[in-house]
Amino acid sequence: MKNLLEKINAEFETFKSESESLIEKGIKAAGPRARKSTLELEKLLKEFRKVSIEESKK
Repeated sequence: MKNLLEKINAEFETFKSESESLIEKGIKAAGPRARKSTLELEKLLKEFRKVSIEESKK
């Protein structure tokens, strides 16, 4: 679970960085990278939900 949380935090930092580049600096190439990061976050968060439910059943 700890490894999963590290991945989530790292991906969120990537999203944050790319979205700030898009909004504040106007770097248009950062848009697709930020969107890609949201898809990865979605997968990771679903995995977290699955793992946390399994852990609570123990």
